[in-house]
Amino acid sequence: MAETRAKPIVIDPVWDRITAEAEVAVGREPLMGGLIHSCVLHHSSLEKALSYRISAKLASNEMSMLVLREVADEAYASDPTLAEAARADLMAVLERDPATHRLLQPILYFKGFQAMQAYRVSHWLWKRGRKDLAFFHQMRASEVYGIDIHPAAKIGKGIMIDHAHSIVIGETTVVGDNVSMLHSVTLGGTGKEDGDRHPKIGNEVLIGAGAKVLGNIRVGCCSRIAAGSVVLEDVPDATTVAGVPAKVVGGAGCEHPSAEMRQTLDEGC
Repeated sequence: MAETRAKPIVIDPVWDRITAEAEVAVGREPLMGGLIHSCVLHHSSLEKALSYRISAKLASNEMSMLVLREVADEAYASDPTLAEAARADLMAVLERDPATHRLLQPILYFKGFQAMQAYRVSHWLWKRGRKDLAFFHQMRASEVYGIDIHPAAKIGKGIMIDHAHSIVIGETTVVGDNVSMLHSVTLGGTGKEDGDRHPKIGNEVLIGAGAKVLGNIRVGCCSRIAAGSVVLEDVPDATTVAGVPAKVVGGAGCEHPSAEMRQTLDEGC
């Protein structure tokens, strides 16, 4: 007889924690049982749960949930970096948002996290030349979440978008790892020019609410952009800029601004 080998046991502490939190949530509020089971407990992995959640939110009369779920499943199966980025995004939200106490919350309720995962699928489609389907994902994510991210934009992992209303990220934008931004941020162009026309945001940058970063400019690593600022010129590493137009007003105040989330202009974060 041919020898049969047992399947290896996959250890995933992040997914184990999410399912444990889900079980507790159902026990505390049975009326949430249907939602939590369909979004989390019926699935075998974080990838499957995200595929379900994204497709359920983006489905419409024009594109069924079944079709969108097949696309998302294909993306997660073929590109492990999507799940790696999702885990980093989850931990970023948990660590930086004081309103987040469970990993379950972003998956079920937070449009910033969900929109980022929808963007990651659309970017996967874009890189494979499936641009119309990528644009469909962008359109539906904008309609559902109020966040408009061009599928060609390049965004790193460990991204936290707090409150996440009216975010706009243009086509040639590049965003590094471990960046935090608040609502109404625009990473846009300055006119109707074509080509490389959007900002390049370094690692560990904090972008305050309502800030506008415009044009093909560089925002240095570990910098802070104050709320309501309009940034039209390069920002040096580890500095704070504020105003309209934005000017350097001091240092970043700490080594890791995006993690500390300190948005005052003092130097003590």
